[in-house]
Amino acid sequence: MTTLEDYQLDVGGGLVIGSGTLLPVGEITGLAAPELRTADVDNPTEDGGFPGVDLYGTRGVTIEAGIRTPDDPAAALDLLARLQQVTDADGVRKTAGALAVLRAKWPGRDVKRLYGRWRRVEALTMSQAVYGWIPLTLDFAALDPRWHADDSQSLVLPLDISDDDEGFTAPVTAPITTGVSNPDERPGWVVNNGDQAAWPTVRIDGPVTNPKVWVVQTGRYLELQTSLAAGEWIDIDTRPGTRWVLRNGSGNAAPALTAGSRMDLFQIPPKKSEIRWTASDYSNTCRLTLSWRDAYTAL
Repeated sequence: MTTLEDYQLDVGGGLVIGSGTLLPVGEITGLAAPELRTADVDNPTEDGGFPGVDLYGTRGVTIEAGIRTPDDPAAALDLLARLQQVTDADGVRKTAGALAVLRAKWPGRDVKRLYGRWRRVEALTMSQAVYGWIPLTLDFAALDPRWHADDSQSLVLPLDISDDDEGFTAPVTAPITTGVSNPDERPGWVVNNGDQAAWPTVRIDGPVTNPKVWVVQTGRYLELQTSLAAGEWIDIDTRPGTRWVLRNGSGNAAPALTAGSRMDLFQIPPKKSEIRWTASDYSNTCRLTLSWRDAYTAL
């Protein structure tokens, strides 16, 4: 990923705009709270109304910028062409569910990113292009209104057999110990440094049968009634608008989820939490891989 300095944005493909670049930014709107989608209803018999569920809508980010290459109109047109290319990628535009990324760096903050689609990349006038100046308006629709950490985190866990039904094997000799003196030493702790719950992706590599993974602090879990042979795997993506369960990268494995497995509630809460998983018919080669990006309310 391209390194960003303060007051710079990466609009895709490593093209950086903003402070210190040939594409200075004059104004940005939409970085604060997105609009709400309310479900208020009028009280049919009295004054006022009844509040429903309030949900955030799409975050609209508008960037007023320009191309500035003094006395070099050819360079200005080259930059305009590159800007159009990186914001009009067929892999995103022609793929349902695919998202573009807008990265931003502000003073005192780490780089954060938004996921969405470019809706408008327009040269407002070409009258000054001969002098190397082209004013621009860029509209980005962040379909996920939350900000996300630029760097992803991941955790790889072998199978947790602490909750199996076999218990201790007789004879038992005192003192009885689990081998872990401090709960914080258990290998399953994850940290979400943001102030919003993060949506993880999960990969389970076989051989394993009926795996179940859960977040200890929330009690939410994902459980699959299926078997994976050695070399097989299942990927689970819990992000809104993306949610799917794939077997070996292509086959739909969503029917294998149990009734209590709620992908829409399986999140990593802010701060520290613990991830655990169990299964049967496992071997030492089976693994759980959990990946996530810290989530934030604001930039």
